[in-house]
Amino acid sequence: MKPIQVGLLGIGTVGSGTFQVLSRNQEEIGRRAGRAIEITMVADLDTARARSIVGDGVRVVGDAREVIANPEIDVVVELIGGYGIARQLVMEAIGQGKHVVTANKALLAVHGTEIFRAAAAKGVIIAFEAAVAGGIPIIKALREGLTANRIQWVAGIINGTTNFILSEMRDKGMDFAAALKDAQRLGYAEADPTFDIEGVDAAHKATLISAIAFGIPVQFDKCHVEGITRLASADIRYAEQLGYRIKLLGITRRTDKGVELRVHPTLIPARRLIANVDGAMNAVVVQGDAVGATLYYGKGAGSEPTASAVIADLVDIARLDGADPAHRVPPLAFQSSTLAAAGGDLPVLPMAEVVTGYYLRIRVVDEAGVLARITGILAGAGISIDAILQREAQEVVSEGTAPEGTQGIPQTDLIILTHDTREGDLDGALAQIQPLPTVLAPITRIRKEELN
Repeated sequence: MKPIQVGLLGIGTVGSGTFQVLSRNQEEIGRRAGRAIEITMVADLDTARARSIVGDGVRVVGDAREVIANPEIDVVVELIGGYGIARQLVMEAIGQGKHVVTANKALLAVHGTEIFRAAAAKGVIIAFEAAVAGGIPIIKALREGLTANRIQWVAGIINGTTNFILSEMRDKGMDFAAALKDAQRLGYAEADPTFDIEGVDAAHKATLISAIAFGIPVQFDKCHVEGITRLASADIRYAEQLGYRIKLLGITRRTDKGVELRVHPTLIPARRLIANVDGAMNAVVVQGDAVGATLYYGKGAGSEPTASAVIADLVDIARLDGADPAHRVPPLAFQSSTLAAAGGDLPVLPMAEVVTGYYLRIRVVDEAGVLARITGILAGAGISIDAILQREAQEVVSEGTAPEGTQGIPQTDLIILTHDTREGDLDGALAQIQPLPTVLAPITRIRKEELN
């Protein structure tokens, strides 16, 4: 049978890993696919570097459109990234009737609906296992392995950079800035780490996971996004004392009112397996009604782990190339005619409607009656308290962390854990607590998930 001919757009970290893994495991991959898979053309602006990687047996060009226009190319692998030229090239490849493999979560989270619709009209495959959690096959698990289940929720550590930073803050007592600098020195964080540390990268991935889990369109603009830049090392210590660890989680949950879609720092009980995922590793927990909880763990980035997912998509395409498009696995798991309409039966809920537990750190004047006043306001809002931790005043003062203008005032930190409550109700309570003259600094709020 004629080999599948592949054109790579971009041969950076993931592209070079894809070429190397495919070359190294060529025979094994071909046996699984039922036919050979060959990278025969590469487009990269740095053609000299590209040639040094692929050698003389592969055609190297500087213009990606030459790859798309080549009638011999069956599959285009887009590894350029971003929303701009990558979108144009993917749409042009689809227009030429070529299957597309991409690791571009940003592109699919923002323009996925348009891209999937165009692919369906042309009868070609869009495969994107590498777009979420690197080498972990979470897309295939959700789309195929768990297809008998009604997915109830998914929660994942899906950004290795932030997980490394939080692990350093906990293990070494570093503050955020020092841990970030360490991550950059070791190559875990980019020179501009904004997408990672502000939660945007995780939100792109959570958007795709949510669409596949619940059969809704990709709706990145409705995802609530918070990063880790405001986390203090004190909060990580307090969480540990209360039996929790803080992770940046992407969470999506089906409720009676709609779908939650959110990325933010989260307290997780230390006894949960996912709470013990450290360093730059990724992990995703999926709760299905039939199977219960399943955990997927592994490297979420890197040259060869991500290449593993790219090549798995190429094998799927090799197997399905001649199949009737109507009988292929849909890109978002559900048949397109059955996808919930955006804002329809399964709307993405605003954060005010989300129900979860909370961690509150409140710097207050150390005097009688302060705690009673605060707990009274929470009770009045119908918010039940799970636990309270109060620091000794001298410990707080000795740290030299008194807010500006409050030096010399006896003060302490109140740490309050709440039971599940509606976020809108907590917003109202905090709006009453923050202006109290005995509250000396902005209140720190971190959401808490038991992941039962």
